Amino acid sequence: MLFLLGTTLAAYAGTATPVYNYKLKTIDGQPTSLATYKGKVLLVVNVASACGFTPQYAALEAVYEKYKDKGLVIVGVPANNFANQESGTEAEIKTFCSRKYHVTFPMMSKVSVVGADQTPLYHYLTDKTTNPSLGGDIKWNFTKFLIARNGTPVDRFEPATKPDSPEVIAAIESELNKK
Repeated sequence: MLFLLGTTLAAYAGTATPVYNYKLKTIDGQPTSLATYKGKVLLVVNVASACGFTPQYAALEAVYEKYKDKGLVIVGVPANNFANQESGTEAEIKTFCSRKYHVTFPMMSKVSVVGADQTPLYHYLTDKTTNPSLGGDIKWNFTKFLIARNGTPVDRFEPATKPDSPEVIAAIESELNKK
């Protein structure tokens, strides 16, 4: 808990805290640090199984398969903040993603991406003090944050922007080409 408090305070202080300083739990409940992905380009996406944007899982998986060997990691972060669209357990979410969309990219345990119980990672990503051009509340499921290899957020895509859209692909390729 002290570690999470420290990262939250660093975010409030306007320190450029890389996302690698944050921890989540995998969909299987195992604690994991985003430092696991240090040196990779990340696309962090709050996901839900019963949303109009849920079919984006297929595009997320296709983008992951195309670019994972070049250094892209997509991180799915289930959240039940919007219209109860992710009400299942972690086991149910994992089964749904695996069976329906053949998801192989890393999936995390369900968190809150807005409100008083917002997870520290999403507080950092949405904080306008630390991320003036990308910050602001998450408005719906499937908001996407592109994270550079050094762990800093570089782009944000709203839910209606598909993961395989030219805009997202160009941004991903640009970051992957930076060594």
